[in-house]
Amino acid sequence: MKSTHHFDAIVVGGGLAGLAISRQLHEAGIGVVTLERRAAFANEGFAINLPGNAIAALQEMGLGERIAGMGRPTKRREYRDHRGRMLFDIDEDAFWGQDCRPRCVKRNELMDLLRDGLPDSMFRMSSQVEGIAADASAVTVTTAGQQAFTGRIAIGADGVHSRTRALVFPDAATRAAMLSPSSWRFLAPDPGIDCWTVWAGPSGLFLLIPLGNGEVYGWASSDVDGSHGLAHVFRQFPPEVRRTADFLDAHPGNIHHSPLEEVRIPSWGNERVVLIGDAAHATAPVWAQGGALAFEDANALSGILADGSDWSQAAARFETVRRQRVAHVQAMTDKMSRAARLPAAIRNLLLPFVGPKNYRATYAPLRPGQVVAG
Repeated sequence: MKSTHHFDAIVVGGGLAGLAISRQLHEAGIGVVTLERRAAFANEGFAINLPGNAIAALQEMGLGERIAGMGRPTKRREYRDHRGRMLFDIDEDAFWGQDCRPRCVKRNELMDLLRDGLPDSMFRMSSQVEGIAADASAVTVTTAGQQAFTGRIAIGADGVHSRTRALVFPDAATRAAMLSPSSWRFLAPDPGIDCWTVWAGPSGLFLLIPLGNGEVYGWASSDVDGSHGLAHVFRQFPPEVRRTADFLDAHPGNIHHSPLEEVRIPSWGNERVVLIGDAAHATAPVWAQGGALAFEDANALSGILADGSDWSQAAARFETVRRQRVAHVQAMTDKMSRAARLPAAIRNLLLPFVGPKNYRATYAPLRPGQVVAG
């Protein structure tokens, strides 16, 4: 026999998006339960790069002072070719300002921060969602353990392979990212870099970001078969890259390989279900907007649900508020992805001119107080 539990809001997913919306709803006094399919909170990806609009969203949650003490600030970006030649650089301190200075932090520390102060009873681990049914007044989410959770709204914050999306919008599928079919994320010893640095070559992209305490967070992508190891894929890159690739080949536990997929769907919700974060709009990490958009989503949706309006209209209002900003990020992601996939010789000629322009065009509308033009 099923046991039924009643809440105002049911959040599906205990990743960054799920924790952010759960935190904001709890702070607003809205009864919320969070269902996570895994037995423990996961740390896939190891770390996260937080651009200035992510920092601003965390400040809106009241976490500004605490996030400022985590990880390492990212004061500058360098874009280089696979021989190490500088193509262009960006002074991020000058662009974002000290209040919204980007930083790189460990993902588990950020998740702990989002979860801090929330009651353990909010989280139901090992809760694999099997069904979602709604009528005019309520939604019921059923788990594999024959638990039923009813509420006024269900929020799918369960990532790029969202179970919520599959159940509610069965025709909505992921697509391979234009940038690359797959990618690697990793932690490694710092090979001697002092800022966010990406190298672009014929075999792929390799990004390293100082994390502090002698570590770097990295991300790499390639169309080349990586079965022979990253050192083979990036063997023509500078020493910093080759040393890091050698370390990762020797320490496979420090690396996470996954397909690089995006979500582009026409609707993010209906009267009783709404998708946020990667479940709604996963985008290749060209501009590091996965976490940033998820935090902004959480702030926007929690504000809508807390203002006393009709919750059956929440999904529509949420899309009105968020769709244009997300579409801007997606368009700029596509633009930079196309540039990254040009032949290396052409790309290296163009990037010194179009790179800084694309950076400003992408991030300027995302700064606090700015609005994305329609």
